[in-house]
Amino acid sequence: MGFTFWSRAYNLARMDDMTTTSPPLPAQTSRPATDDSVLAPTDTFIHRHIGPTEPQQHEMLRLLGYNSLDELIDATVPPSIRMKGELKLGHPRGEHELLDELASIAKQNRVAKSFIGQGYYGTITPPVIQRNILENPGWYTQYTPYQAEISQGRLEALLNFQTMVADLTALPLANASLLDEATAAAEAMNMCQSIVLDRDEATKAAFFVADDCHPQTIAVCRTRAQSLGIELIVGSTNDLGGTGKRSGLPVANAELVGILLQYPTTDGRIVDYTDVIKAAHDAGALVVMAADILALTLIKPPGELGADIAVGSTQRFGVPMGFGGPHAAYMATKTEYARKMPGRIIGVSKDSAGHPALRLTLQTREQHIRREKATSNICTAQALLANMASMYAVYHGPEGLKQIARRVHALAVILARSIQGHGHDVMGHDVGTTPFFDTLRVRLNPQVAAPEKVIAWLGSAGINVRDYGDGSLGVSIDETTTIEDVDTLRHGFFAGGRLIDGGFRVNESELSYNAKLARRSPFLTHPIFNTYHSETELLRYIFKLQSRDLSLAYGMIPLGSCTMKLNATSEMLPVTWPEFANLHPYAPADQTKGYQRLFNDLENWLAEITGFAAVSLQPNAGSQGEYAGLLAIRAYHESRGQGHRNICLIPTSAHGTNPASAVIAGLHTVAVACDDQGNIDVEDLKAKAKEHEANLSCLMVTYPSTHGVFEESIKEICQVVHQHGGQVYMDGANLNAQVGLTRPGDIGADVCHLNLHKTFCIPHGGGGPGMGPIGVAKHLKPFLPSLTPQPLTPSSPHQVGMVSAAPYGSPSILTISWVYIALMGAQGLKKATQVAILNANYIAKRLEPHYPVLYKGKNGLCAHECILDCREFERTANVKVEDIAKRLIDYGFHAPTMSWPVGGTLMVEPTESEPKAELDRFIDAMIHIREEIRAIESGQMDKQDNPLKNAPHTAATVTADAWPHKYGREQAAFPAKGLRDHKFWPAVGRVDNPFGDRNLVCACPPVESYSS
Repeated sequence: MGFTFWSRAYNLARMDDMTTTSPPLPAQTSRPATDDSVLAPTDTFIHRHIGPTEPQQHEMLRLLGYNSLDELIDATVPPSIRMKGELKLGHPRGEHELLDELASIAKQNRVAKSFIGQGYYGTITPPVIQRNILENPGWYTQYTPYQAEISQGRLEALLNFQTMVADLTALPLANASLLDEATAAAEAMNMCQSIVLDRDEATKAAFFVADDCHPQTIAVCRTRAQSLGIELIVGSTNDLGGTGKRSGLPVANAELVGILLQYPTTDGRIVDYTDVIKAAHDAGALVVMAADILALTLIKPPGELGADIAVGSTQRFGVPMGFGGPHAAYMATKTEYARKMPGRIIGVSKDSAGHPALRLTLQTREQHIRREKATSNICTAQALLANMASMYAVYHGPEGLKQIARRVHALAVILARSIQGHGHDVMGHDVGTTPFFDTLRVRLNPQVAAPEKVIAWLGSAGINVRDYGDGSLGVSIDETTTIEDVDTLRHGFFAGGRLIDGGFRVNESELSYNAKLARRSPFLTHPIFNTYHSETELLRYIFKLQSRDLSLAYGMIPLGSCTMKLNATSEMLPVTWPEFANLHPYAPADQTKGYQRLFNDLENWLAEITGFAAVSLQPNAGSQGEYAGLLAIRAYHESRGQGHRNICLIPTSAHGTNPASAVIAGLHTVAVACDDQGNIDVEDLKAKAKEHEANLSCLMVTYPSTHGVFEESIKEICQVVHQHGGQVYMDGANLNAQVGLTRPGDIGADVCHLNLHKTFCIPHGGGGPGMGPIGVAKHLKPFLPSLTPQPLTPSSPHQVGMVSAAPYGSPSILTISWVYIALMGAQGLKKATQVAILNANYIAKRLEPHYPVLYKGKNGLCAHECILDCREFERTANVKVEDIAKRLIDYGFHAPTMSWPVGGTLMVEPTESEPKAELDRFIDAMIHIREEIRAIESGQMDKQDNPLKNAPHTAATVTADAWPHKYGREQAAFPAKGLRDHKFWPAVGRVDNPFGDRNLVCACPPVESYSS
């Protein structure tokens, strides 16, 4: 399928050789062991994952005044919520043994050649991209680029992605990727509603979806529309003819805010939508086009057709199908809609020296700032996959992409003519009058072949095609298709004959579409896409960008609530195994038994870990998990005749995604106060629950609290909500402090989403991918998201529809969490949680003489994270928390979470994976910075010209001829021991954020702008 992992194939071959040729040891050579531990695997994983050694743990515990981890946990976690007994997950495993077992599970998947299409295609991942981005911790372990100065590499790759999308769609503004094509379409629908209702001050909203869109896209839009109160109309584009006001459109007199068109359609037709788009615009509606990114190299782009928004998937730009994900979706639109666009946008600004610098722009749109008024609840971009897709475009360039697209189309033309010539109906008309790109819909001549016989014959040849269920079959050609594949397909359709060896030609005059639909405009003209076409050049470009990013490969990333822990190599290896990477999400079930085993294991394990009755693996981000969980609660209330319950109580300390998710789930948010210790104000909760009792839907609560404390009253909080008819939604962001010690289900939660990219080791990937499965109590099990894109039936009117494009979200990265849980076992997972709490309290204890720790539990302890109060420094030294964050870069650290959940603070989460030496290096850096602040407070340093105000310091700054500062170059660049041995240099100085927002540039600027 074009996705080759040679070392894996070699290892499997060796394993096969060993298992078939090596006889078992003779019975007489074995003898009973006097000590079972002698025979235990030596490559066990717990001590590889957990940073501090046993002696170091005891040293840290003594500092805290405890004799053991159990003593520390007894003092930290309220007894009322502690687990009775241990998790039933089995014993820890050895890495080699476990990977062998997973390899045998993988072999239960049968990788057929997929011609199913439907938005998912075989692709060739260039090995230079596979090895050096997808499999490279320098690219997959970074955090979201909120600290722009140490994120310039992936910011440039994402800017390339935006430029690529803007060029190919002919729309000027693109974001830095979304979750998948279906959710991108749903986001576009929401965007249309917001734009049109703001503009026209209308009260009703309807959205039209063409019935020839991909089924999963229709399904996800249907789910979203229902929760947002949008009337979704699915029908033929023939219903959109005519002109007039919005109410004059012949679509049930609906107040249309927008329409969604698939381009090409799901069955392959290229439709000239010019008249449809004009009619929609005349009626005041916006137009969204879901467009195939590869087809846009050859056919007229959405922007030139008049579309307002374009969405789609970039999967076929070198990203494996992975049984559905993860993939990077795209969205592009007109510049005037920039503040309505969801997701992250990379913009060009300048640094303190006036040089160009990249950053996340227009962040005031996003959920952490705007909360319930945000453009979306999405907190995850598919950054790693977007980087792969952008590098694919950089590697091939515009001519290379066109060459790939021409070949795909030529193969489709040859196949169409061959099938048509043997009596089948291709595309409903004679070939040549119905334009297509890569996909054919074939209505079989019953005298030649029956659909089930064609499917069976092709299946026996290792080929899957799409069954529309009405007697027609679909075939989608892709980059991996060979001339031999086309020959097999011809035979499968009983076309007969053989292709001539030695290649083929399809002249431009023989293409399926005419000049009116052909693309004439240039794209990817920037030098970035016309320079790095040899592997040497691309390799060096990838590593140049990598050197500008601080990842876990460089050092600790101590972000509160983000759990940047080890993403072990053994966990990552299976992601690229062909048996997991190359399956289509709608492949026949008998070909996916390995995945089904994996899903079953994970669902059972996660249910055991959380104390819930059932788990859905579909949500492909934490935000999607929040949304799906709230929809399950809504559906539960509706099933009991209480659909009016629409009030969601949210503590003021909640994650920003919480109120945004509540809004898109159709709920109204009501804030609940917190007390001086950062805990939920129980009396205010009681008052709000009583006030809204008739309409109370749920409470969204994070546990341990967002302030990093195990709240003693959590069970009482859950009981209050239940007493007033509501459900408890627990945000799983802080689950890393619960695993093996307590469980959301036991505490009293009804639903909880699990950030697999936090607690369960899926890497953050520079801002994505993520996975956000939900666990639910027994009464919510019937309301988990549907696994099929079919409309809900009268027998299940309240079931939640699909929330992601693929039934299991992003399955290929679920292998990471499977390996992690299996390696650690019950013992290891509990130990990891204990050490995470130990590490956080160790940092808090050592830093408390220098930085007040803002919130503590009953015994003066925090959970897995602590909040350092830096607010006083602005008064005493003119030092803001941002100055401390930027100064940490000079010490080689990513800053902790800044000014959240309390302004002017730093929230530190070290995780269990960081060794004591790294914790001490971070603590020493923070103490050094505090000494610099004291020097400012005492007057020894200038309040304006000091290392904190000017941080970070670049190599160019400290080696320049001129040094205008009142402190030395050495203090600027090498403030701590060890930095001369290993120093991370930021690529730019402090980035000017307001300048970037005032001067919006979100695509690759001209080369001369860099030189100037």
